[in-house]
Amino acid sequence: MSSHTNQANGALDERSIPTMGMTGQAFLDAAGSVVNDIERYYTTLPSRPVFPSISPGYLQKLLPIAPPMHGEPWADIESDIERTIMPGITHWQSPKYMAFFAASSTYPGILGEMWSAALTSANFNWICSPAVTELETIVLDWLAQILALPDLFLSKGEGGGVIQGSASEAVVTVMVAARERYIRRHLERKGATDPDEIEDQSCELRGKLVAFASAEAHSSTKKGAIIAGTRFRSIPVHRSDGYALTGKQVRAKIEELQARGLHPYYLGVTLGTTNTCAIDDFESIAEVAKDYPDIWIHCDAAYAGSALVLPEYQYLSKQMTLVDSFNMNMHKWLLTNFDASCLYVRKRKDLTDALSITPTYLKNQFTDSGLVTDYRDWQIPLGRRFRSLKIWFVLRTWGVEGLKQHIRHHLKLADLFVELVKSRSDIFRLLTPPKFALTVLTIKPRDGKSPELAEIDEGDPRPFHDQQVPIELGTDDHELQRANDITKEVYTKLDETKEFFLTASVVGGVYAIRVVSVNPLAEEKYIRRVFGLLVEITERVLKGSDETQH
Repeated sequence: MSSHTNQANGALDERSIPTMGMTGQAFLDAAGSVVNDIERYYTTLPSRPVFPSISPGYLQKLLPIAPPMHGEPWADIESDIERTIMPGITHWQSPKYMAFFAASSTYPGILGEMWSAALTSANFNWICSPAVTELETIVLDWLAQILALPDLFLSKGEGGGVIQGSASEAVVTVMVAARERYIRRHLERKGATDPDEIEDQSCELRGKLVAFASAEAHSSTKKGAIIAGTRFRSIPVHRSDGYALTGKQVRAKIEELQARGLHPYYLGVTLGTTNTCAIDDFESIAEVAKDYPDIWIHCDAAYAGSALVLPEYQYLSKQMTLVDSFNMNMHKWLLTNFDASCLYVRKRKDLTDALSITPTYLKNQFTDSGLVTDYRDWQIPLGRRFRSLKIWFVLRTWGVEGLKQHIRHHLKLADLFVELVKSRSDIFRLLTPPKFALTVLTIKPRDGKSPELAEIDEGDPRPFHDQQVPIELGTDDHELQRANDITKEVYTKLDETKEFFLTASVVGGVYAIRVVSVNPLAEEKYIRRVFGLLVEITERVLKGSDETQH
């Protein structure tokens, strides 16, 4: 057996690797090198292809099939980042990334993640690290004020905020709370008191519960219902309503479900849908909600919620008195590294009643006193990361005015792109009015006959995460089929260049291309370049289409 080199740790310590993986000085050297590499990565990012040109399984050919038997020098590990990892990275922070919605990354956010990693702890209750819990409460109150959310979402009252991993995680969390609140209220009205009777009736009622949302709502709503063990129904939306869900539609769906002996318990509304950034009609839905107080209403503002930093959008903030919960992702458009999904509830007791389990090993005097927050009771997992630190760094670095400037910059870039599209109305058509820096366009056939959007839209048949995959849309309408085929061909050829990453969508049966450029490195020159590339490819495709037609 070899002798241990770190004799200061005692004779019993026979480990050959330093206790922290490297010495302090080696860490300083390695960290300095990594920071230099990261800065160089961001500086040269625009020159990298935004989308990788590799095949599935590429990494297995580059890495050994078995783990190393002995530790390797850091220099060898670091060099493998560029050799093995970078070829398979889609560069979400590239200014040429205009797909899905952005995933922000900034230097203050990175520094926050570094400190979070250094201060690693499970943080399931206050005593694990009081600063972790208390900073989260403070920064989420700050954010609620920045977004002008109603005071009922502040921690000083019955509500408050909690950081989740994603908007999808937030949906699952509040859906479980909604389910348990509905069952509890239902059984209380029936006067059930016997434990066995309560359990039996709860199980029977769960089989009749239904969550529902617009057909344009994110697919996580349906997935949340599956996880919660309940049914899900979607409501088709109409072009004449701007693809917004209306109170009239909500009431009709509730009455339809109740007539079938079912119990609607959760309604998902959206501020900024994935396909078109449509905004549901909160005012008319609020009127209907008055008649159904047991239905939990959750607002998904994952992307567009960041725009609420601007006064001109804060009329929407005031309408959030309608909802039981509200969620937005700072990691999409508000300069904070993934993951930072901010969930607010109007009554935190609704969460803790559904999710709180306190075995003996989690009990402590501070939790028992009721004077502290234990965020484990506000989420599905037990442990949690120190995510508030990066939010604190970001909010202090930019300040409220800096956040406003950031959002306005992207809105101006989107306005520029829209004007460019309008300047070529002979080949492009704006499918829906641009919103929140998202532009949705389609290609016009040469004969000028643009297909009409269907009045009723049942949403994109693909889940959000598959919208980069071209889709076959069968239709009996010859003109619509032709236009869809042309738009699909333009999108496919642009995607094949690997220069820009865009996604496609289906709106009212019409194939469309989405363009949204809102990451921190977005610039005017890239807006003009992607437009120029679209024009070039479109004219080439249309010329080929004309030749085929004749």
